[in-house]
Amino acid sequence: MKSKNTRRQFLKTSSGLLAASLMAPMANAMPAILHRFGKHTSQVHGVRIGVITYSFRELPDQGAEATLDYIRQCGINYIELMGGPAESYAGAPKNPVNMRALFPLFRKRNQKQELTEEEKKTLAEGEEQLKLYRSELATWRASAPMQKFEAFATMYKKAGIEIYAFKPDAFGMQNTDAEIEYGLKAAKALGASHVTLEHPSNDAHTLKLGKAAEKFGMKVGYHGHEQQTPTLWDTALSQSPANAMNLDFGHYVAAGNANPLAIIQSKSERIASMHIKDRKTKANGGDNLPWGTGDTPIAQALQLMRDNKYTFPATIELEYKIPDGSSPIEEVKKCVEFCKRALA
Repeated sequence: MKSKNTRRQFLKTSSGLLAASLMAPMANAMPAILHRFGKHTSQVHGVRIGVITYSFRELPDQGAEATLDYIRQCGINYIELMGGPAESYAGAPKNPVNMRALFPLFRKRNQKQELTEEEKKTLAEGEEQLKLYRSELATWRASAPMQKFEAFATMYKKAGIEIYAFKPDAFGMQNTDAEIEYGLKAAKALGASHVTLEHPSNDAHTLKLGKAAEKFGMKVGYHGHEQQTPTLWDTALSQSPANAMNLDFGHYVAAGNANPLAIIQSKSERIASMHIKDRKTKANGGDNLPWGTGDTPIAQALQLMRDNKYTFPATIELEYKIPDGSSPIEEVKKCVEFCKRALA
C-alpha cells in the first residue's frame, strides 16, 4: 500500500511539474498574446492597409507613445513613420518650430495654391527657424543611439504595429552624407524596408541615395506631388536597384494623368509603397476631398493590388479638411473602412 501511495504521489508531482514546465513559456508570452487578442488586422485579402503618421499632424502630442495610441485606435497594423516620434524618443533636440502651422502652408505651396502675404511671411520665418534647427539636429544625428530606435521598434512590434517605411528629414539635398547614412541606419533599426522622401528632381542626388541605400540593403521610395508623370521616376529607377517609387495615387490623378491605374500595373515591381487619398482631377480643380467624393479610383486601385497580389502597402494619407466635430483619428478610421469595403 505504501509503495502504491508513493507511486501515486510521484505521478501527481511529476504531472504538476510537467504542466508547470509547459505553461512557463506560455505564461511568459501571455502579456503579448493578451495584448493582441481580439485585435483586427488591417491586411485585407493580402493587401496591407497602412497609414503615414503625418495623418495625425494636427493632434497636439506627437510623441512615440501618443502616436502609437492614435494608430491602434484606427485599427491599423502597418505604418510609414515620420521622423518626429522616433527621433524625439531617441533623444533628438526639440523642434522649436510650430510644424502644425507650417504643414498647411507647405501643402498649399506644393499644390501651387496662392499664398497670402501673411502666409508667405509665416512660411519664410518658419523655414529660417527650420534651417537653424536642422543644423542642431545634424550634430545630434552624428552620434544618435541606434539602440533607442531598436527599442522604439520593439515597443511598436509588441503592439502589433509593423514599420515598413521611415521618413525623417535626412535625405534632402541640404543634408550631409553623414545624415543620409544615419537615416538609413535608423530605418534599418526600426525594421523598415525603405525610406521615403520627396523626389528631388536631381539625378546626381537620386544616384547618391540609391548607392548609399544599396550598402544597407534598403530601398529609397521617391514621393511625388503634381509633378508626377509616368516617366518621373525612370532615371532614378535605372540608376540603382535600391531606388524605388513612393507613388502618391491621389496627387497623380490631380496632376492630370490619364488612365492612372496603368502606372500601378506597369511599375508594380518598383513601387515600395503607395499613398492613397481622394483628389479631383486637374480639370475638375484638383481638390482634396473625403474619400468617395473625388475623382481618384481608390477602390479600383486596391482591387488591382488584391487581384494581382501586389505586395507593396497602400498608405492612407489624410489630407482633406477635417469636418467640424470630427478628428484625424475618426477620419482615418473612415478611410480604413472604405478600404475594407473596396476589398471585401
